[in-house]
Amino acid sequence: MKNLIPLLKRSKLFSGVGEDGIVSMLNCLNATSLHFKKGDYIFRQGEYLHSITLLTEGRLHIQKEDYWGNLSILNEIAPGEMFGEAYIAPNSGAMLNDVVATEDSKVLVFDIEKILSVCPSACPFHTQLVKNLFYTISEKNRNLVQKLGHMSQRSTREKLLSYLSDEAKRQNSNSFTIPFNRQQLADFLSVDRSAMSNELCKMRDAGMLSFRKNYFSLSEMK
Repeated sequence: MKNLIPLLKRSKLFSGVGEDGIVSMLNCLNATSLHFKKGDYIFRQGEYLHSITLLTEGRLHIQKEDYWGNLSILNEIAPGEMFGEAYIAPNSGAMLNDVVATEDSKVLVFDIEKILSVCPSACPFHTQLVKNLFYTISEKNRNLVQKLGHMSQRSTREKLLSYLSDEAKRQNSNSFTIPFNRQQLADFLSVDRSAMSNELCKMRDAGMLSFRKNYFSLSEMK
């Protein structure tokens, strides 16, 4: 797993932990590498988790499908990001969502009990790992509130403007690439794809923005 060290050093889970510390932690936590093909389910709604998972290669979507097959994308997971930490509490219950590979992917799996238990080797980096886990959960809660802000907008245009405005601020540029195609963006915002595409064209014709596939450029407001 030494080939993963550069990626893990950039991940939030191992922030502040050096290369030797990461190698030690991987052994201490019995990290296991798993491979998934595009379309595979890493976890399904209703499953009980006993691990935290970190994506090392590929892309994943956290999504929810209702009784009628309507899909909502709750989040996208990129390499270096983790998921499953919301279920580390003993009484957190079963998974509420599915985790699906949108391309061939590889993950590292860490046993929750190994993370939360006192390290028998008195590993000096264990405390840092737990702190990083706490900070990541806090940040994801903030991101969830941000998404709720998009969802609370009444119209499709308002939802698009809310999301694109936040992306421009996050990437510190009025021109940026989003991680979704049209259908995925519609699922993320819980709007109809055709209605959303029509609204984007209207906004483009009004000079509010321009776009090509998942690349957007926002115009200055007059």
